[in-house]
Amino acid sequence: GLGFNIVGGTDQPYICNDSSFYVSRIKKDGAAYLDGRLQEGDKILAVNGKDLKDLRHQDAVELFRNTGYDVSLKIQRRLQPQNGPAGHQSDGESGGLPLAAILVPGLALAATAVWILLRYRQRM
Repeated sequence: GLGFNIVGGTDQPYICNDSSFYVSRIKKDGAAYLDGRLQEGDKILAVNGKDLKDLRHQDAVELFRNTGYDVSLKIQRRLQPQNGPAGHQSDGESGGLPLAAILVPGLALAATAVWILLRYRQRM
């Protein structure tokens, strides 16, 4: 196989009102993993020049299975995370934690500290 799984299709939309196909998983040591260009979360637009628009999931799977040795994929990079496959960082994304992962707990801690301080002052 090509070493990756897909989700989507007209009969199994992965994203509401979007029947496109997305890479859900890249298998370690598979062809896609070894090639290194495809990323989890990428949208696959065409395979060997065949547009995937308006295909059922099983029809797309069959198309991938019958590609042969030379495979050409037309893809669209995932621009930002969405409720979907977790994956590799796309080009241009910085590493590390998202800002919200730091700010939200920090603000909650600060608010709790202020509340405790105010309660303590009321008792005095």
